[in-house]
This record gives sequence, structure tokens and C-alpha cells, in this order.
Amino acid sequence: MPFYKRIQYNSPLMLSYALFALAVLGLSYLTAGASNSLLFSIHRSALTDPLLYVRLFGHVFGHANLAHYFDNVVIMMLVGPMLEEKYGSKWLGLMMVVTALVTGLLFLAVSESHALLGGSGLVFMLILLSSFTNLQRGRIPLTLILAVIIFIGREAVTGATAQSNISHLTHIIGGICGAVFGYVFNKDKLMEAA
Repeated sequence: MPFYKRIQYNSPLMLSYALFALAVLGLSYLTAGASNSLLFSIHRSALTDPLLYVRLFGHVFGHANLAHYFDNVVIMMLVGPMLEEKYGSKWLGLMMVVTALVTGLLFLAVSESHALLGGSGLVFMLILLSSFTNLQRGRIPLTLILAVIIFIGREAVTGATAQSNISHLTHIIGGICGAVFGYVFNKDKLMEAA
């Protein structure tokens, strides 16, 4: 059997996200960033602008450059396949769509002038959600507690003290979405008496 036939498309949601986001990045390079501004970054615009509603979801596919893209995709490739196997592509995809919408809406509610793009909100959602993977009945994983403290706490402190173009709010909201999804999908195990 040829080697290429042995390669498995083992995580269709994560791999499809990575490939589509790479194509979006390539398009951004070809259009000098115009495609990102038009479709793949969220920024204030009139509610009558139909592309606003595309950008509410599309902003998670846009990336500023290859480094930004790789920072997000590497973590997604490490954490995502395990979660896709646990929850299924359909449910994990729904979680990603909801996270994109929530982060986009909250960014619009509090942002003043700049734009948001990238999958880091999804990355933080996946990281917090992964803390629920080896959940035992009636127990709260220490990894979950530490992930909440480290990831969300760090983003809150960094966002309050640093001047950067990184949306720490998006990271926090993504993490909160992951924690909420983890709770919703695992509440029976969490609530059961030990």
C-alpha cells in the first residue's frame, strides 16, 4: 500500500478548520489584507451591512500572518482531535460556531476602533474544554481548576496591564465558553455524589 494511502484524515473538523484558515490567510496575502477586512475580521459597521453577519462567524478564520496562524493551529491540532473524538465533529463544531458568535458579539459591544481576527478564542475554548476529558464521576478535576486560574487569570491580568493589539477579552470569553460547554456536556458526572 502506498504511504499516502495510509494517511488518515483523522480529525475532519480540526483539519478542515486549519486548511480553510490557511486558504483565508493566503487570500489575505493576495489581496493585501482586503479580504480579511471584508470577511474575516470583526469590526464596527452598520447593522444593515450584510457582511457584518458573515464577519460575526468568519473572524475566527482570519489571521494577521503565518506566525499568528501557526500559534493557533498548533494548539488546535494538539487538543482538538481528542475533543473531536470525545464530543463528535457535529457537537464540537457547534461549540466552535457558538464561541465565534459570542466572542464576535462581545467584542463589538466593548471595542472602540480596532478589528478582531483569529482563532484564539476557539483555542482557549478548546483548552478549557479539554480539562473535562478525563472526568471521573463526582470529582472536579484539578486540571480544570488550574486551567481556569492560569489561562483566564493570566488573560485578565495581562489585558488589564498590557498595551497590545491582542484581544485578551476574546481569550477570556473563549475560555468561559469552553468551561460552560464542558459543564453542560458533563454535568451528570460533576453532580453525581462520589
